[in-house]
Amino acid sequence: MVRAGVRAILARDPHVDVVAEAGDGNEALALTRRHRPDVVLLDIQMPGLDGLTAVARLRREPTTVGVIMLTTFGQAEYITRALEEGADGFLLKADDPRELLNGVRAVGAGGAYLSPRVAARVIAGMRAHRVAHPHRSLDRLTPRERDVLAALATGLSNAEIADRLHLVEGTVKAHVSAVLTKLGARNRVEAAVAAHEAGLTPPHRG
Repeated sequence: MVRAGVRAILARDPHVDVVAEAGDGNEALALTRRHRPDVVLLDIQMPGLDGLTAVARLRREPTTVGVIMLTTFGQAEYITRALEEGADGFLLKADDPRELLNGVRAVGAGGAYLSPRVAARVIAGMRAHRVAHPHRSLDRLTPRERDVLAALATGLSNAEIADRLHLVEGTVKAHVSAVLTKLGARNRVEAAVAAHEAGLTPPHRG
């Protein structure tokens, strides 16, 4: 029933094609390897193989598939673990259905996406537990790198950032790489969280 609902939401976008559905984690990995989709949606808890282990295994393979966690489990530890394992997005099943389309579009274009509710929880957790100090890290960025980071934090892909900042896409890619290195971020999502925490973009409310 859940998969049918997800398929119905994705069917609203004529540019999104659902190429396969999986009933458990192992099947999800097998179908991802077979179809090589742009984006795969994983739940935290799945029969056979949980979503966190699945995304970790995908990240050890030579694949560029974007991974979005779509789950009812929105606890901070699950969000943090998913991002550490390499997820590009995190959505809650209780989110507005439009967030699913927004997330698939953003991750499919090479970006990252947290629903507003998830982003608020991540930022609140960082502030409460002092797990990062992005204000200090951002001091190492050049003005142009800060511009790129601010655009990245809104979920834009490299091509969209290039268009917004009037740069070529290769230059944006180099800036993004430099930003991740200077922030010590593993992926675009972690960099986006640092940008929100540092006040480069308005924080989400959820």
